[in-house]
Amino acid sequence: MTAPETPGRIVVFGATGYAGGLAVDALVARGLRPVLSARSEGKLAELAARHGGLEYRVADVSDPDSVRALVGAGDVLVTGVGPFERVGWVAAEAAARAGAHYVDSTGEVGFVRELHRRHDAQARETGSVMLPAFGYDYVPGVLAGSLALEEAGERARSVDIGYFATGSLRNGLSQGTRKTVIDGMSLPVAVFRRGALTDLRAAQEVVRFPVRGRERAGILATGTEVLQLPRTYPQLQGVRVFNGWFPELARAMQAMSLVATTLSRNPLGRRALDAVLPRFVGPAGGPDEAERARTRGLAVAVARSASGEVLAEVEVDGPSPYTVTAELMAMAADRLARGLGRTAGVVGPIDGLGADAFPTACAEVGLARVSGAAGAAS
Repeated sequence: MTAPETPGRIVVFGATGYAGGLAVDALVARGLRPVLSARSEGKLAELAARHGGLEYRVADVSDPDSVRALVGAGDVLVTGVGPFERVGWVAAEAAARAGAHYVDSTGEVGFVRELHRRHDAQARETGSVMLPAFGYDYVPGVLAGSLALEEAGERARSVDIGYFATGSLRNGLSQGTRKTVIDGMSLPVAVFRRGALTDLRAAQEVVRFPVRGRERAGILATGTEVLQLPRTYPQLQGVRVFNGWFPELARAMQAMSLVATTLSRNPLGRRALDAVLPRFVGPAGGPDEAERARTRGLAVAVARSASGEVLAEVEVDGPSPYTVTAELMAMAADRLARGLGRTAGVVGPIDGLGADAFPTACAEVGLARVSGAAGAAS
């Protein structure tokens, strides 16, 4: 793609929310001056003043024209407005239609799959590079998986990816993350198996990964790696993603998922879940800077041969999930605004930034392979 003579504007939609606010901080720290957008003019004015008088514009998904007016061709729309499967479509459609680039923080794989169906063709026509789920979900796993698969070579037929954290996340999850985790307990999980996508129950499988020299359990979880890695590595027959944030609760969460899935199959059970689960969501916002500094995110990838032989194990370390999400979105927005996107359409980070640039871009925000990380996975 050709770099523009003048960089496009970067617009942060949902700037007054938790994820959006962190993205604004990260962009400003890079010396950039993003345009702020949200539905509350008062909150926007306060945020803009706090960052030295940034431009701001009121927009709301209930008024699609207000969102469409935010961007034009070559601009970048960064959005943290979710849940994305409910309210994310307006921003995505606005970017694809205008030929603006797009970055979001979703952790919802169903949204990413549908986004590709709805807007990939149009985005390729308009020159829009659309990078959904460009944060802790799931860029570190794509990085770890690609490094493991490159090391394993052509013999690799499957890769398992696990997400872990140092420190405790019990008090370190945002309201948005809690909503996604709770909703996900009753939703199917996509895995890439025998060369095709198939749905399993959340937490249906538990796998142990080598993490910092010892084994930790992870439960089967949603991940865009199942969509993205097979496109880059066509020899793959299997990709699974696991979450190990609370390894001591792996078996309990497996049982909870079974109960939630069973209840969700009939209207009465679904209503019961809808009444009970919101009580666990908690207050708005998320961990502050001090809390984020106490936590680091880890992604572990284990590549195997057709016979199950472990060919490569890679551990990627980075800042806290929320810090690295903000930094990743800011980095991607900066690159896209300068015309450094490689492939138009709804794409993953390797295609969007380029296979050669992707590891360097990750290192720029503190995501890097841990030297000497090894162990046996089972």
